[in-house]
Amino acid sequence: MRRGLVHILAWSLATGAAVTLSWWGVHTVMAGTAYDPPRALPITAADATTQGSKPLASATSRPPAASASPSDKPSATGSPAPSRKPASNATVSPTASGQVKSYDTTGGRAVFDLGRTSATLVSATPGTGWSMQVWKTETWIRVEYSKGADRVSVFCTWHDGPPHVEVNTY
Repeated sequence: MRRGLVHILAWSLATGAAVTLSWWGVHTVMAGTAYDPPRALPITAADATTQGSKPLASATSRPPAASASPSDKPSATGSPAPSRKPASNATVSPTASGQVKSYDTTGGRAVFDLGRTSATLVSATPGTGWSMQVWKTETWIRVEYSKGADRVSVFCTWHDGPPHVEVNTY
Protein backbone atom coordinates (compact mmCIF):
# COMPACT_ATOMS: atom_id res chain seq x y z
CA MET A 1 0.00 0.00 0.00
CA ARG A 2 2.79 2.37 0.92
CA ARG A 3 4.57 1.55 -2.33
CA GLY A 4 1.40 2.49 -4.31
CA LEU A 5 1.15 5.85 -2.55
CA VAL A 6 4.80 6.61 -3.35
CA HIS A 7 4.18 5.82 -7.02
CA ILE A 8 1.06 8.03 -7.10
CA LEU A 9 2.91 10.86 -5.36
CA ALA A 10 5.86 10.59 -7.78
CA TRP A 11 3.52 10.48 -10.79
CA SER A 12 1.59 13.54 -9.50
CA LEU A 13 4.78 15.55 -8.97
CA ALA A 14 6.18 14.64 -12.40
CA THR A 15 2.88 15.48 -14.11
CA GLY A 16 2.58 18.78 -12.25
CA ALA A 17 6.14 19.72 -13.17
CA ALA A 18 5.54 18.84 -16.85
CA VAL A 19 2.32 20.88 -17.01
CA THR A 20 3.97 23.85 -15.31
CA LEU A 21 6.96 23.74 -17.66
CA SER A 22 4.70 23.46 -20.73
CA TRP A 23 2.50 26.35 -19.58
CA TRP A 24 5.52 28.54 -18.92
CA GLY A 25 6.98 27.79 -22.35
CA VAL A 26 3.74 28.51 -24.22
CA HIS A 27 3.07 31.63 -22.15
CA THR A 28 6.56 32.97 -22.89
CA VAL A 29 6.19 32.40 -26.63
CA MET A 30 2.65 33.79 -26.87
CA ALA A 31 3.24 36.92 -24.75
CA GLY A 32 3.14 40.04 -26.90
CA THR A 33 1.90 38.33 -30.09
CA ALA A 34 -1.18 39.09 -32.17
CA TYR A 35 -3.30 37.16 -29.71
CA ASP A 36 -3.63 40.09 -27.33
CA PRO A 37 -7.27 41.03 -26.67
CA PRO A 38 -8.66 43.70 -29.04
CA ARG A 39 -9.04 47.23 -27.79
CA ALA A 40 -12.40 49.00 -28.10
CA LEU A 41 -12.71 52.36 -29.82
CA PRO A 42 -14.38 55.18 -27.87
CA ILE A 43 -17.91 56.11 -28.99
CA THR A 44 -18.70 59.79 -29.14
CA ALA A 45 -22.17 61.32 -29.22
CA ALA A 46 -21.71 62.27 -32.89
CA ASP A 47 -20.80 58.68 -33.81
CA ALA A 48 -23.80 57.28 -32.00
CA THR A 49 -26.28 59.45 -33.92
CA THR A 50 -24.73 59.14 -37.39
CA GLN A 51 -26.24 56.32 -39.42
CA GLY A 52 -24.95 54.95 -42.70
CA SER A 53 -21.44 56.39 -42.37
CA LYS A 54 -18.32 54.34 -42.90
CA PRO A 55 -16.84 52.82 -39.74
CA LEU A 56 -13.54 54.19 -38.47
CA ALA A 57 -12.20 50.70 -37.85
CA SER A 58 -13.38 47.15 -38.28
CA ALA A 59 -13.54 44.72 -35.39
CA THR A 60 -13.11 41.85 -37.84
CA SER A 61 -11.48 41.54 -41.18
CA ARG A 62 -12.18 39.10 -43.93
CA PRO A 63 -9.59 37.72 -46.30
CA PRO A 64 -9.69 39.09 -49.83
CA ALA A 65 -10.06 35.52 -51.14
CA ALA A 66 -13.84 35.84 -50.72
CA SER A 67 -14.06 37.83 -53.94
CA ALA A 68 -13.42 36.36 -57.34
CA SER A 69 -11.08 37.77 -59.95
CA PRO A 70 -12.50 40.26 -62.48
CA SER A 71 -12.50 37.58 -65.18
CA ASP A 72 -14.81 35.32 -63.15
CA LYS A 73 -18.41 36.05 -64.03
CA PRO A 74 -21.32 34.59 -62.13
CA SER A 75 -23.59 32.28 -64.03
CA ALA A 76 -27.30 32.29 -63.47
CA THR A 77 -28.01 29.23 -65.62
CA GLY A 78 -30.63 26.89 -64.30
CA SER A 79 -32.17 29.60 -62.13
CA PRO A 80 -35.68 30.92 -62.70
CA ALA A 81 -35.99 34.51 -63.86
CA PRO A 82 -35.22 36.86 -60.97
CA SER A 83 -37.98 38.95 -59.49
CA ARG A 84 -36.86 42.49 -58.90
CA LYS A 85 -37.34 44.08 -55.52
CA PRO A 86 -37.05 47.86 -55.21
CA ALA A 87 -34.25 49.06 -53.00
CA SER A 88 -36.49 51.34 -50.98
CA ASN A 89 -34.67 50.70 -47.72
CA ALA A 90 -31.41 52.34 -48.80
CA THR A 91 -29.88 54.86 -46.42
CA VAL A 92 -27.79 57.71 -47.79
CA SER A 93 -24.85 59.54 -46.29
CA PRO A 94 -22.66 61.94 -48.30
CA THR A 95 -18.93 61.28 -48.33
CA ALA A 96 -15.94 62.78 -50.08
CA SER A 97 -16.22 60.29 -52.96
CA GLY A 98 -19.99 60.07 -53.39
CA GLN A 99 -22.92 58.63 -51.49
CA VAL A 100 -22.80 55.62 -49.21
CA LYS A 101 -25.96 53.56 -49.67
CA SER A 102 -26.93 50.49 -47.70
CA TYR A 103 -29.15 47.76 -49.13
CA ASP A 104 -30.76 45.47 -46.55
CA THR A 105 -32.12 42.23 -48.03
CA THR A 106 -33.42 38.96 -46.64
CA GLY A 107 -29.98 37.44 -47.34
CA GLY A 108 -27.85 40.16 -45.81
CA ARG A 109 -26.65 43.72 -46.14
CA ALA A 110 -24.52 45.30 -48.88
CA VAL A 111 -23.09 48.82 -48.60
CA PHE A 112 -21.79 50.69 -51.66
CA ASP A 113 -19.99 54.01 -52.05
CA LEU A 114 -21.61 55.40 -55.19
CA GLY A 115 -19.57 58.05 -57.01
CA ARG A 116 -20.37 59.90 -60.24
CA THR A 117 -18.74 57.41 -62.61
CA SER A 118 -17.96 54.36 -60.47
CA ALA A 119 -18.77 52.54 -57.24
CA THR A 120 -16.93 50.60 -54.56
CA LEU A 121 -18.14 47.94 -52.17
CA VAL A 122 -17.79 49.24 -48.62
CA SER A 123 -19.03 46.09 -46.87
CA ALA A 124 -21.15 43.00 -47.41
CA THR A 125 -22.49 40.99 -44.49
CA PRO A 126 -24.56 37.82 -44.87
CA GLY A 127 -27.55 37.23 -42.61
CA THR A 128 -27.68 34.35 -40.14
CA GLY A 129 -27.57 31.06 -42.01
CA TRP A 130 -26.78 32.70 -45.37
CA SER A 131 -23.52 32.46 -47.32
CA MET A 132 -22.11 35.15 -49.56
CA GLN A 133 -20.09 35.47 -52.74
CA VAL A 134 -18.73 38.65 -54.35
CA TRP A 135 -17.73 39.36 -57.96
CA LYS A 136 -16.00 42.59 -59.03
CA THR A 137 -15.04 43.99 -62.42
CA GLU A 138 -14.18 47.46 -63.69
CA THR A 139 -17.84 48.21 -64.53
CA TRP A 140 -19.93 46.23 -62.02
CA ILE A 141 -20.01 44.58 -58.58
CA ARG A 142 -22.31 41.72 -57.64
CA VAL A 143 -22.95 40.43 -54.12
CA GLU A 144 -24.96 37.21 -53.96
CA TYR A 145 -26.38 35.74 -50.77
CA SER A 146 -27.49 32.10 -50.80
CA LYS A 147 -29.27 29.78 -48.41
CA GLY A 148 -30.36 26.42 -49.79
CA ALA A 149 -32.23 27.14 -53.04
CA ASP A 150 -32.87 30.80 -52.13
CA ARG A 151 -30.71 33.47 -53.76
CA VAL A 152 -30.58 37.25 -53.30
CA SER A 153 -28.36 39.27 -55.61
CA VAL A 154 -27.35 42.91 -55.13
CA PHE A 155 -25.99 44.08 -58.48
CA CYS A 156 -24.30 47.49 -58.93
CA THR A 157 -23.45 48.61 -62.49
CA TRP A 158 -21.99 51.81 -63.90
CA HIS A 159 -20.89 50.93 -67.46
CA ASP A 160 -23.58 53.05 -69.22
CA GLY A 161 -23.72 55.99 -66.82
CA PRO A 162 -23.76 56.68 -63.09
CA PRO A 163 -23.89 53.70 -60.71
CA HIS A 164 -27.24 51.92 -60.47
CA VAL A 165 -28.10 49.19 -57.94
CA GLU A 166 -30.66 46.40 -58.42
CA VAL A 167 -31.75 43.88 -55.80
CA ASN A 168 -32.97 40.58 -57.30
CA THR A 169 -34.53 37.67 -55.44
CA TYR A 170 -34.73 34.24 -56.98
